[in-house]
Amino acid sequence: MSITGALNLRPKLWSALSHYSMARFREDIIAGIVVGIVALPLAIAFGIASGVSPTIGLITAIIGGFMVSFFGGCSVQIGGPTGAFIVIVYNIIAQFGLTGLAVATAMAGVILIVMGLFRLGTVIKFIPYPIVVGFTAGIALTIFSTQINDFLGLGLRDVPGQFIPKWGMFLSNLGSIDPCTFVTGLVALGIIIVTPMISKKLPGALIAIILVTLGAWLLSTYTGWYRIETIGDRFGDMPTDIPMPHGFQLNMATINMLLPSAFTIAVLGAIESLLSATVADGVTGSRTNSNTELIGQGIANLTVPFFGGIPVTGAIARTMTNITNGGRTPVAGIVHALVLLLIFLFFMPLINYVPMACLAAVLIVVSYNMSGWRTIIGIFHSPKSDIWVLAVTFLLTVIFDLTIAIELGLLLAVVLFLRRVMENTEIRAYSGTLDVDEGTDSPNHEVLEVAKGVSVYEIDGPFFFGIATKFDEMMRTTVGDVKPVVRIIRMRKVAFIDATALHNLELLIKSSQKEGIQIVLSGVKPNVRESLEHAGIDRLIGADNICDHITKAVREANMIAASGSAKESL
Repeated sequence: MSITGALNLRPKLWSALSHYSMARFREDIIAGIVVGIVALPLAIAFGIASGVSPTIGLITAIIGGFMVSFFGGCSVQIGGPTGAFIVIVYNIIAQFGLTGLAVATAMAGVILIVMGLFRLGTVIKFIPYPIVVGFTAGIALTIFSTQINDFLGLGLRDVPGQFIPKWGMFLSNLGSIDPCTFVTGLVALGIIIVTPMISKKLPGALIAIILVTLGAWLLSTYTGWYRIETIGDRFGDMPTDIPMPHGFQLNMATINMLLPSAFTIAVLGAIESLLSATVADGVTGSRTNSNTELIGQGIANLTVPFFGGIPVTGAIARTMTNITNGGRTPVAGIVHALVLLLIFLFFMPLINYVPMACLAAVLIVVSYNMSGWRTIIGIFHSPKSDIWVLAVTFLLTVIFDLTIAIELGLLLAVVLFLRRVMENTEIRAYSGTLDVDEGTDSPNHEVLEVAKGVSVYEIDGPFFFGIATKFDEMMRTTVGDVKPVVRIIRMRKVAFIDATALHNLELLIKSSQKEGIQIVLSGVKPNVRESLEHAGIDRLIGADNICDHITKAVREANMIAASGSAKESL
């Protein structure tokens, strides 16, 4: 990763329009319409589950979806509210209200933009897979838990936010199940499950909402016994126009208070959007500019709070629906947002009749699809460290808080990375003879004679704080029983060196010089040599003792050893 040089911030839309055709436009129109229809029930359900109104869910899908397609770096990404954000959004609203959510979302947008500008898109992709699976499975179980009340018709109020107390309340109130609501939820669930068996292209969630809402309205109108809660009952009449942009108060106290939540939104959004883009690239053969995608996601999340919206990210299911129906450019994503806008302006009053149990069924299916239980079973055949990481991340997400899970999950990712780098970084010691081409594919192997009193140590891998102490301990031990006159440190495979390693190297050189031992560095790469010179290592051991090849280093060390032996004989 580098943060120098030119940064390509050109959205995919620009390059797509430069060679666009009417045939491609027709395909994007069809895909956009289908995705818009599929996104409708999900946007409503995610909005309600997050603790806001269906209107807010749709506004987020309209504005956020448009921004992601217009500014993003993926050709087929569909943005909008997703299940991954339900838990964090609900908790933020519970603690800080809608204003706090707006501030946290806008701050997350800024963080995402900064991540893109500093080219962190590639780094995000390297978060260990067990951590991502643990997050996702934990979120899926939490979403499932939030829908039990509406699915069973328990009618509970002030349900605890914590997982264990919440299920304690559910289990103690199972006698309060409303039969009409429960049957309605089961019918909706059955329709969603059966629809893909008939046709993969039919949007099961939308069909379930239409059929169940129509059936519920008929039963409610023409019978006296069928009564279930609908969206209109809970939220009242909803507006049918896009609200005007509005601001919110911002000060350092608010920023400090909401920064952890904003960081969680940003990291979660980055992970999910880049994961979605990676899956899309594998299907379409296109190539996402991950840094531009982060900037596009950041712009979307910086914009939607001014319209009352909730966080936005790339949605894997909607993105795959877009691909399946022929979408290949960001135009399809823009059309999807326009379709939702038309539905919002002209059909919003009909949303009031949708039963809450039906939306609960939609989200139960979403949580099942998110759970990735097959992947979890596969990971159980992986090394134990991966299983532990998955389990810890999952439990932190479910039992404690997603913010804590994200922070500790990233810490686990760093620790695992360092551990694996350290495991793959070897420190070897030689004396007597040295094969110059050992560890290479070269057919010719030059063997150097290393004089008595010369010890050679090779660092095979990056020289950073993770192995600096290990190297220091090994260097302070001698090879054999004879104290060396010269120590050669071979660094041909050291791609970089950090401040800790430089400090340890400086201490080692000074202590070796006190013992009368000369240090010679070999195979130093240009960038590593630049770091050594900035730290003053060249002045400490002499510029001639920093060699670009082992033959020069051995020749220099043998000469020093020979002169030292001559002095001792005198």
